[in-house]
Amino acid sequence: MEKDNSGSFFNYLPEGCRMCYKGAKMVLFVTGVCGKNCFYCPVSYERREKDVIFANEKRVKKDDDIIEAALLMDALGTGITGGEPLLYPDRVVYYIKLLKNRFGESHHIHLYTALAPGREVLKSLRSAGLDELRFHPPPHLWANIGKTHYRDSIVEANELGIRVGIEVPSIQADFRGILSLLEEVGGFLNLNELEFSETNADELKKRGFVPVDDVSSGVRGSKEVAELLNNSRLHFCSSLFKDAVQLRERFKRIAKRTARDFDEITEDGTLVYGIIEGDGLDILKDAGVTEDMYSVMDSSIETAWWITEDLAEELKRAGCRVAVIERYPMKNGMPVEKTPL
Repeated sequence: MEKDNSGSFFNYLPEGCRMCYKGAKMVLFVTGVCGKNCFYCPVSYERREKDVIFANEKRVKKDDDIIEAALLMDALGTGITGGEPLLYPDRVVYYIKLLKNRFGESHHIHLYTALAPGREVLKSLRSAGLDELRFHPPPHLWANIGKTHYRDSIVEANELGIRVGIEVPSIQADFRGILSLLEEVGGFLNLNELEFSETNADELKKRGFVPVDDVSSGVRGSKEVAELLNNSRLHFCSSLFKDAVQLRERFKRIAKRTARDFDEITEDGTLVYGIIEGDGLDILKDAGVTEDMYSVMDSSIETAWWITEDLAEELKRAGCRVAVIERYPMKNGMPVEKTPL
């Protein structure tokens, strides 16, 4: 098994996950409507059972919002999720075609579903360009999944040329049916560490689940379930992965495209620069700072953090307020820290 610094481990990574490790997968949330009410569902109140669309963190109002989000992070692929995306199959097909037409066939698209779509829906998904389909059957069917409509759908998708897998939370259960079916079709098993969220905490507590420790949202014992399984195509994704790997790598990709000449990109993909509030432009010019190394805003000047630091005393004597800012790399990204000088 290979391991990473987030606690995830695998002996096989689907293509969608490989891109996720690079921070290169856009997340396209096509609806919050689902109706399954899984006790472990972590979807936020902002999105849960609401027919809303998001591209990463951006609310989608038009097609260009999706394209812009993909361009911003130089996305190599997209993961389509929800809610239950296939409650709106025409919408899913439309967005697959939109992305494939704009970015080409190499733009890898995977889809999550808790349904077992029939042949016609699967054919339309494949024709649109879907590369990978991740099924999420309910836990009470796992042991005997080979006798359910999920088996029919998984076998059908595989025969149509869609890469198939099952992605479920890592909880105590009888996985023999799932493992047997995946072996039959050469499919993969993605196990997500069960984790507490604002929306599922009460349900998890009712069932006796407790956190790993005081700082982790992961559930105690979830990782151990995955460690005991023996499957040739297994991937355990930890609760830390999103922040420790996926989000950080995505931020780095965005930062490379948005950083100005004077911005410093951190190891976390955030941007660091200096800010001068007040009339400090002449001081910058007198110090020989070139125009490419500062930006005049409405009520401030932004420049390299080290220039701000070097000129801090002179700027303050002139009545300016100076600080170093660290923020997310998107346009108008949220500040992480502001350090006055």
